[in-house]
Amino acid sequence: MTVSWPESGLLPIGRVPGGELAAVAAAADFAVLPVGAVEWHGPHLPLGTDLILAEGFAAESGATGEGPRGVLFPAVPYAACPGQTRPWPGTVAIRPEIAVGYLADVIEGIVAASFPRLLIVNGHDANMSTARAAMEWVSGRRQASLLLVNWFQLVTPAETTQLYGELPARGHGGAYETSGVLGFDPDAVRLDAVEDLPPKPKLPVPHPYVLVESRPDPWQGWSGHISLADVETGERVRHIAGARLREIVAAWVAAPPPAPPTADPLPTDPTPSRKEG
Repeated sequence: MTVSWPESGLLPIGRVPGGELAAVAAAADFAVLPVGAVEWHGPHLPLGTDLILAEGFAAESGATGEGPRGVLFPAVPYAACPGQTRPWPGTVAIRPEIAVGYLADVIEGIVAASFPRLLIVNGHDANMSTARAAMEWVSGRRQASLLLVNWFQLVTPAETTQLYGELPARGHGGAYETSGVLGFDPDAVRLDAVEDLPPKPKLPVPHPYVLVESRPDPWQGWSGHISLADVETGERVRHIAGARLREIVAAWVAAPPPAPPTADPLPTDPTPSRKEG
């Protein structure tokens, strides 16, 4: 049968009859899974901020309708959340070990449905570790190409400095994340609900690091210079990040698929053969 693809480039799996799944999977270039969270981001942002961003950018992966064809799976709404946001109202956090197992089952189920290429679009930073652990597990069990993209990283720190100036903009619930939501759902944001809450300065070193603290100061479950965010900047963020996501997907789909996994990665004789001279 011939599958009719929507102009957006993404076909919602929830609308596919079971009898047509095989034809849809054969015609698709990849599947898409948004992963987000239900988490406090301050009085100005919705509790579904990470879902809005994950689902929004997942849709952007096929926005032109001219590139690869994707099948969109329903978003994963709940996630492991940091200790800094768990006490705040509205945060629904699951244990990290539960998150890894749950994501592993979801990812394997999508691959088993004949979608060996799966794009995971992330809107919640804590998902990066749990999603990758699940992806690594599935890739050792089934032949699959699993691509994880975090929307937050699609615009560089240097570019956010160009957009917002020298004040920090990339914190939890800050100007950059607020702009991202404004780019998709401006009615969900209350810019007048808070005043700027300058975040704790980063360590004065140029080297990469990960710092996890119980409760930064200042901190109200969010921090940042919200006065820097507006709808125009949000549309710019959406445009830049969406274009880069589509570029990544196009290159990924064009690459050759991986070989199937093996339970015996070592050769029968691990000693290299030597040619007698």
